[in-house]
Amino acid sequence: MTREASGEATAGATREQDWQGDWTPNGQPLTRQFHRVWQRARAFDRRSPLLWDALLTGFYVIACTIDVSSGGWRHVTENTGTPAWLLWTMSLGFSVPLLWRRDHPFAVLLVTFPVAVVNAWSGALLQASMLLLVVLFNIALRTRLRTLLWSYALTVLPLMVAGTRYPAEQGLDQNVVPTAMSLALSAMGGIAVRTRQEYLASLVDRARRLEVERDQQAQLAAAAERARIAREMHDIIGHNLSVITSLADGGSYAAAKNPASAAQALTAIGTTSRQALTELRRLLDVLREDASTAAELAPQPSLTDLDQLVNGVRAAGLPVLTKIVGPADSVPTGTQLTVYRVIQEALTNTLKHGGPEATSEVSVSYEAGGAVTVTVTDTGRGGPPPAGAPGRGLTGMHERTALYDGTLEAGPLPDRGWRVHLHVPEEATS
Repeated sequence: MTREASGEATAGATREQDWQGDWTPNGQPLTRQFHRVWQRARAFDRRSPLLWDALLTGFYVIACTIDVSSGGWRHVTENTGTPAWLLWTMSLGFSVPLLWRRDHPFAVLLVTFPVAVVNAWSGALLQASMLLLVVLFNIALRTRLRTLLWSYALTVLPLMVAGTRYPAEQGLDQNVVPTAMSLALSAMGGIAVRTRQEYLASLVDRARRLEVERDQQAQLAAAAERARIAREMHDIIGHNLSVITSLADGGSYAAAKNPASAAQALTAIGTTSRQALTELRRLLDVLREDASTAAELAPQPSLTDLDQLVNGVRAAGLPVLTKIVGPADSVPTGTQLTVYRVIQEALTNTLKHGGPEATSEVSVSYEAGGAVTVTVTDTGRGGPPPAGAPGRGLTGMHERTALYDGTLEAGPLPDRGWRVHLHVPEEATS
């Protein structure tokens, strides 16, 4: 048996033992009691393997010596004149090597093989030779198939010797066939147990891999959910705070000369603030454990809210021209939210960075099958984002667009201003 094969067998046995230790059968009381006793025996064997092997080997040694000392061997022997010293030597030769049957099963067979040949040639035919069944079982359980075949041939050879040496009494078929079948059944038993151990080890390994994959999927889902919440928070807070800031700046300038305009600005600030608080409450309600309530209060602005968005930006002091082509009825809900957020982010960026003289134009084209094309341009200062700090706005727009296999282009215009172009294709039908 190679070191690699021994390591695989040991690892497989360990995995099976760990799995069985956690398994509680849901069977009859007798089945559960047997399982508990069996697990205790296996646990004792794992804790003290040498002690267990010594106890088992001692049992076989005592049984073999009783067979010789009581004269029981005479009932099956072909040679009652076999010397006593030879009987004792063969009895110990069959039983003592079993102490190493698990670590070195094939070596144990090589040690007992000469004893088996002498046993067959002398005609003693000690019943201790049946311990070859135990050796062959351990070989089938722990070694390769080629080693098992050679081992079976070695165990059958002494039978051929006995059948040839004493043909008149029992004949070749009586000496060889029954014992050879017993040896074959022992080998098959070892193969069956080994197959079961390897199968259980594969189940344990698969279960552990599934647990790892489940944890990884949970971590990925949590990360995706955090990113989604971050996008929503950025869109809600960033846009509304930009509108509030613009309104507050305009109101402060108009307070001294035109109190009516300042009052209108304050009213618009209050309306925008309440709208922001409402959307934030809805977003936070999604995180609650009550899934039914969260589903009802989930923040899902759509393209029907586009006019309200544009009016709010206009009230903040940014002139916005809109061009709408086609009906929005065929656009899926998820696509509507993406388009709304992209337009909202583009207008918010214009409010933040466009300057006091900036204007904006929003062009939306609804195409057949639910496809949408959006172009948002402005006449602000434009220019690339600050180096090393692109912000979450552009990143969020790209992430939303990628969810629906769309394309997004955002960058400065050649002369002045900024352009955002979005295209979301129609949903593929299966």
